[in-house]
Amino acid sequence: MSQSKVYSSAEEALNGIVSDGQTLAIGGFGLCGIPEALIAALRDSEVKDLTCISNNAGVDDFGLGLLLQARQIKKMISSYVGENKEFERQYLAGELEVELTPQGTLSEKLRSGGAGIPAFYTATGVGTLVAEGKETRDFDGRTYVLEHSLRADVALIKAQKADKAGNLMFNKTARNFNPDCAMAGKITIVEVEEVVETGTLDPDEIHLPGIFVQRIVLNNSPEKRIEKTTTKAVESA
Repeated sequence: MSQSKVYSSAEEALNGIVSDGQTLAIGGFGLCGIPEALIAALRDSEVKDLTCISNNAGVDDFGLGLLLQARQIKKMISSYVGENKEFERQYLAGELEVELTPQGTLSEKLRSGGAGIPAFYTATGVGTLVAEGKETRDFDGRTYVLEHSLRADVALIKAQKADKAGNLMFNKTARNFNPDCAMAGKITIVEVEEVVETGTLDPDEIHLPGIFVQRIVLNNSPEKRIEKTTTKAVESA
């Protein structure tokens, strides 16, 4: 009988998988759909010199901000990093290497990596710093830049529901980067809010097949912190 994919804790799910110097793809968009329990366990593991591929870098005291505080990240490959003061401080001090990547290009780099496509051409970034030192080619009168795909040693992602075979359902915008990160990872660990028996999910409901998932951990009470709360002012009578 094959070993169960379901682990009892985030710490156990990471055990024997993460190590110094790895490249990690970490899902989420802002603070939406981030594997918060896995990130906290990664901080507690004290692995260091990590390269993290993630759309953003969390905030100072949550998400990937926890790893930045603990000085565990040596390089970020990201799209948007504007909500983290410690990120800014480390970068300006020369303590953190940063590879800024247009958001759609970052998503395609991960998706292509997971699909076995080593590189692709895109018009995004042509004529800017993004294209410096990269190969360009004209197609139908328009210039495109060659972008290399991304693979990760480990992917840490968040899904709403998994069956015990690792088939996943994501909740709305949490699908933005999580499936791409999962496909790009050589080993993928998913944090979910609900685990059901294999065969329970309708095949049409499955957003990512279990072949991409090696380990599952249940976190049925995530914090789901709101990055910025905006409310409407009460109008006086």
